[in-house]
Amino acid sequence: MKIGLRKEYTTHLPMLIKIAQMSEGPILEIGAGLFSTPALHWLCLGKKLVTYENNPEYYNFARKFRSRNHRVRFVENWDKIDVDARWGMVFIDHDPVRRRGVELVRLKDKADYIVLHDSEPERDRKHGFDTVWPLFKYRYDWVECKPHTTVVSNFKDLSNLQ
Repeated sequence: MKIGLRKEYTTHLPMLIKIAQMSEGPILEIGAGLFSTPALHWLCLGKKLVTYENNPEYYNFARKFRSRNHRVRFVENWDKIDVDARWGMVFIDHDPVRRRGVELVRLKDKADYIVLHDSEPERDRKHGFDTVWPLFKYRYDWVECKPHTTVVSNFKDLSNLQ
């Protein structure tokens, strides 16, 4: 698998930046990217950031951003990543895509904000998102471009995002 530079890989950036700036506490990135990892790295100066990635090419890119506050970890089994902390924000954009719903459930009560990329309604059933959305008190869908980005929370009212 080659790492990608397509425009569609950037549509999460407006919500990612906005929520990262609004959030307090550490940030978790599940799935490194050519755009999300550098953006989060610089937005999180002085704040804890943890990036998990299972693709060797993306991991090799992301690990260039390791620092005192930014940990980058290679993943062999998504079930074994350490998510047992309180997170200010979590960004979910990893492969396989069907795992994204699993991580949403795992983190629903551990993060103030969860940002999910690739969240168009036509993906809901295929990726299991339709069963996950009801687990959240607040939801905001940013649909200005495709792929869509969704922000969910059980702790923070998202009405200010509209």
